[in-house]
Amino acid sequence: MQITFERLVSRGAVRFLSRELDLAGMKMGVNTLLELIILGGFASLIVVSFILLLYLKMNAGIAAIFGIGAAIAFAFAIYAILEFLIDKRKTFVESIFPDYIQLTAANLRSGIALDKAMLMAARPEFGSFSEEVKLMNKQLYAGETMQNALALLASRYRSLQLQHTMRMINESIQYGGGMTDLLNQIAKDLRNQNTIQKEISGQLFMYTIFIAFAALIGAPALYALTSRMITVTYSVFQGIFAANPNGLPSLGLSFFTLNKPKIDPQQYQQFALIAIFLISGLASFIVSTISSGSIVKGIRYLPVFIVIGYGVFWLTSLIIGAYFNTISFGGGP
Repeated sequence: MQITFERLVSRGAVRFLSRELDLAGMKMGVNTLLELIILGGFASLIVVSFILLLYLKMNAGIAAIFGIGAAIAFAFAIYAILEFLIDKRKTFVESIFPDYIQLTAANLRSGIALDKAMLMAARPEFGSFSEEVKLMNKQLYAGETMQNALALLASRYRSLQLQHTMRMINESIQYGGGMTDLLNQIAKDLRNQNTIQKEISGQLFMYTIFIAFAALIGAPALYALTSRMITVTYSVFQGIFAANPNGLPSLGLSFFTLNKPKIDPQQYQQFALIAIFLISGLASFIVSTISSGSIVKGIRYLPVFIVIGYGVFWLTSLIIGAYFNTISFGGGP
């Protein structure tokens, strides 16, 4: 018996997910996507809770909270992948769209009708966009109007360039005008816009380097240094109190007493690892926004940034730890 997961969510959520799948160009059905999210989230909850309970000996309530967090994180990861695919399709269509529009204008100049001109301009190198144009042509043969077909084509991508272009073409069809000159001007304007975006991205490159350096090298190195200093201080105080089990003299000052450090090295290291994860993750999205204008593309940098951040942390810890060991053992009695 097959479970209909669509019944577990509202109709609005089903329509939203269906729209997201269409924009991402995926042939997967909404029921399959919900099955993946629900079963995958449930599996994440069980695995994380099981590990925390049996291996880390955590409280059952805390383990359940972390398990629920893992399930939510899994669902968010699926949604992030969908958004990444949507943005990838948008970037691709905006990169080839000026060439496509210019080819369509060239076909129109030779006396071909607009629908045929658009179909003939759909070259194989334009990938999925060519398939969408062919689908639009089939809709026209089925009796769809040109205006509706163009609007449907634009709705298949989350691209303002594509939507504005199709709106201008529809207005030209409705009110009349030189379609060839319009398409040539649109292609020229789109190329100029892409060039300006690249120039802006180049001018902001120094900001990208600064943020990446601070997040990937500066912060992990400082956390590693602090962690090692806390570890050394904690060890020194443990040795002092072990050598003086009856307590330390106050040196004649009632307000001056030595106490063990309040910060445990293991706790601080866990805090540092969580902080590096958050800083590196946020930096990947900030760098993506500055360099490309899209926060979604930061998903590509996220694993790399986290790995580099952790790598710098552990490498710095090893180097500083070796240095402190040299000092403490090399200069001893």
